[in-house]
Amino acid sequence: MKRGGDLAITVLTGIVAIPLGLVIALLIRCTMGGPVLFRQTRTGLRGKEFEILKFRTMRDKRFPEEPDAPRITRLGDLLRRTSLDELPQLWNVARGEMGVIGPRPTLPEQVVHYSRRQRGRLDVRPGLTGWAQVQGRNSITWPERIELDLWYVGNRSLGLDLRILLLTVKVLLNPAGITAAGGVNPGFPAPTEPAEPAETAATTTVATTTAAAVTAAAPVAAVPVAAAAEPVPAVIGLPRQATGPRAVPPLRTRPSRPAPVGAAVEEAS
Repeated sequence: MKRGGDLAITVLTGIVAIPLGLVIALLIRCTMGGPVLFRQTRTGLRGKEFEILKFRTMRDKRFPEEPDAPRITRLGDLLRRTSLDELPQLWNVARGEMGVIGPRPTLPEQVVHYSRRQRGRLDVRPGLTGWAQVQGRNSITWPERIELDLWYVGNRSLGLDLRILLLTVKVLLNPAGITAAGGVNPGFPAPTEPAEPAETAATTTVATTTAAAVTAAAPVAAVPVAAAAEPVPAVIGLPRQATGPRAVPPLRTRPSRPAPVGAAVEEAS
């Protein structure tokens, strides 16, 4: 039923979206040249990867280390502020890779750091808009967004989807929280839930050894095991996924070793 609704909305929206998209494509071609579309691999339903489509908003790099922010053109900034850069994703909806409502699709580099619980985000098709999008978009932290998405997955209904659609219209008319300062995500905290039972045993052994060593060195002021073994969350740099330089608290999950991820990827949202 939901798939039928997605197709119906896509067809109705396409009546306006196709002519508008052609105009946008022509403007991009005239101001930045080709290609018109930005393509990026994202993770969708049940972990299946697909290629998401967006209108291009950034010119090519003039030198390898050039940051993203200066590369955003005036047209690109307008497209981002109005969310028109996401218009080509109607094709992803038509192909069944996305739905109209659902968690925003994330990068595979992010998904490998999900805990078992967080992978529940992949139990539904990713969407053009979702509960986290209308609750603050990129102005809220990644842990908050994931929790909002998990709440949606557990409570999704036709009534909730209609409410999200109405709130989406409100957000589009009064855009806020679109990108971070400079267009770059200050960090995504890697979850600390162990991937395998063996990791739990290893972590416990290290924690016990550390606590014993501290106690032997300072018997009067022994350090609790929990404090000695508290993990430090890994941070990876990712673009357009959160805002502000504020510190992000670690997720309240079982401790394990942090797993840092590599460099940032352009235009993720």
